[in-house]
Amino acid sequence: MGKAEFIRNIKDRGIAILELEPMKKHTTFKIGGKADVFVSVKNEDELIFSIEAAKCQAVPFYVIGKGSDLLVSDEGVEGAVICLEKMRGIDINGNTVTVSAGQSLQSMCIEIQKKGLSGFEFAYGIPGTVGGAVYMNAGAYGGEIKDCIISARYLDKSGEIKEITAQDMCLSYRKSIFQENGGIILSAVFEFEKDDKDRIQEKMNDYLSRRKEKQPLEFPSAGSVFKRPEGNFAGTLIEKSGLKGAKIGGAKVSEKHAGFIVNTGGATGSDVKELIKKIQEKVLLDSGVELKTEVIFIGR
Repeated sequence: MGKAEFIRNIKDRGIAILELEPMKKHTTFKIGGKADVFVSVKNEDELIFSIEAAKCQAVPFYVIGKGSDLLVSDEGVEGAVICLEKMRGIDINGNTVTVSAGQSLQSMCIEIQKKGLSGFEFAYGIPGTVGGAVYMNAGAYGGEIKDCIISARYLDKSGEIKEITAQDMCLSYRKSIFQENGGIILSAVFEFEKDDKDRIQEKMNDYLSRRKEKQPLEFPSAGSVFKRPEGNFAGTLIEKSGLKGAKIGGAKVSEKHAGFIVNTGGATGSDVKELIKKIQEKVLLDSGVELKTEVIFIGR
């Protein structure tokens, strides 16, 4: 029973499922071994069913969005990976915007710009989903999710749908309550201010051009590898330690931005992990600062 029964239940329900699916197809790093089972849900009912089926058959599961902050083990992922990327939807009512967890930040920025809503320009170009952004309290260029979110709906560990206000989400630098309570974000409600559409587009274009200029977008990566240490910048410390351009296998510290590790071709999860360890040890030795990873590790 177990996994075989889980697969049969998912197929019988008509939910998209793949066996032994390479996770490098589903992460921005383009790295990762095979997931035993990869389930792609398109609405909340399919998500809830998939999670209940996994629990019922004692199949371990992991929920992802676009895989933009993930480093997946070369040995793959035991059990099921449940992907929310097709769980999309956006409803704009005046200044209030309700968005499903799988909606990409890029498409959300575009849709609210059309309605003349400002306050989300910072997210233009961040390669993630709304659910992932809320989970990590994503931010850039002085803006953060916590600045514009009102509330969220989530699935708690017992399978109950709950609503939570922004004040109760414990949002701080790259942190939220969901990292502690195991809640799976279903949708979020945001509030923005009216502004001129052209001015909003100019801001979005400016942030995107800055990203292209300063970040190694031409290579697969998981974005910033390390959290910003208090009173400093990870990239600056790495560069001072002489590690810009350092390479292990196909993984390399970007020469454009030392806070990024890029996949130059054929990089493995082990390559990246070794390079991360090398960076952390050298920076600690040189500056006394302990760099903590922003990237999430999953898999065997």
